[in-house]
Amino acid sequence: MQHCRDQFGTFSANLTTRTQALETSDSLRELAVAFDKVSKGQADLYDKAPALIARLFETYPDFAPTFPRELLWFLGGECLHFMPDEEISAFQHLDELRIEAQYSGKVLDFQAAHAKLMKSQ
Repeated sequence: MQHCRDQFGTFSANLTTRTQALETSDSLRELAVAFDKVSKGQADLYDKAPALIARLFETYPDFAPTFPRELLWFLGGECLHFMPDEEISAFQHLDELRIEAQYSGKVLDFQAAHAKLMKSQ
């Protein structure tokens, strides 16, 4: 959970930095402010983030490649619509590896497993 909050915070900080020069009434700047509120815990991540992500992807698709893919998987629901089927399959496989490791008493290096899966696709 903390890893995902950190990723959300990093994305939010980058979006805020990239939109600072815009007018305060600009819709992209307003979106950045909304992301910032969620990242600082002023709004619930599970409640508000999916709608913000949908707005970002639908209104400003140029920013989509910069959004952490793990967060789309983590939040699930409507956020999964912004992931291709291959990516969803990869994350499902990662979950299976994590569960398998848990049951066998091992620790899964999620980052290494993720990098290996994404490289093989």
